[in-house]
Amino acid sequence: MPTTIPVLTIDGPSGSGKGTISRAVADRLGWHYLDSGAIYRAVGLAAAWESIDLSDPDAVAACAARTEIRFESDDAGEPRVIVNGKDATHQLRMETAGAAASAIAAHPPVRTALLDLQKRFRRAPGLVADGRDMGTVIFPDAGYKVFLTASAEERAKRRYKQLKDKGVSVNLDSLLHEIAARDERDAGRAVAPLKPALDAVLLDSTGMPITEVIERVLAVLPDSLRRR
Repeated sequence: MPTTIPVLTIDGPSGSGKGTISRAVADRLGWHYLDSGAIYRAVGLAAAWESIDLSDPDAVAACAARTEIRFESDDAGEPRVIVNGKDATHQLRMETAGAAASAIAAHPPVRTALLDLQKRFRRAPGLVADGRDMGTVIFPDAGYKVFLTASAEERAKRRYKQLKDKGVSVNLDSLLHEIAARDERDAGRAVAPLKPALDAVLLDSTGMPITEVIERVLAVLPDSLRRR
């Protein structure tokens, strides 16, 4: 893959705002966007549709290899994720999908199956890649890396508001517990644990408005790339 195509990786824990910030930055730059979390959620969902045991690495990897995932936009410009021909956007936002993604991401065969798929998103004029190991594993040669985080309490509140706004019944304490458990699981897994790349810029967005976070991320790039 040509290394002359610039890549900005934005890694961080669940609920840190990676998706919102990454999409906004990609739009500002006119670059492609990779939501790696949605890919893992999609495979977890596809495996669930097939009643596959998520603790079976080979079965999940085989499912990953045959799962078709497309990122589209609806008429209003809102992102849609199509999994095996079905609009799975709403299901992929549920906490159960997030837990499934975290579980299967710990399987080396699954990560291998999805590695090439993610790398193919690197296309001109550039790529903003959002995930947990974009800067450490998928695009270690990326020239620009950010590790975005926020306190567990703030992330739980953000997720609570997001789900309530979508009409989803949810409990704040349960969300906080799930986020804390996922942080521990993602950071402690043997394969590609959640951690900042050594050359990543650390950005704690606790109490920071989205507009400021976007500007802080864009500031990581040289002026030549920020001009459209």
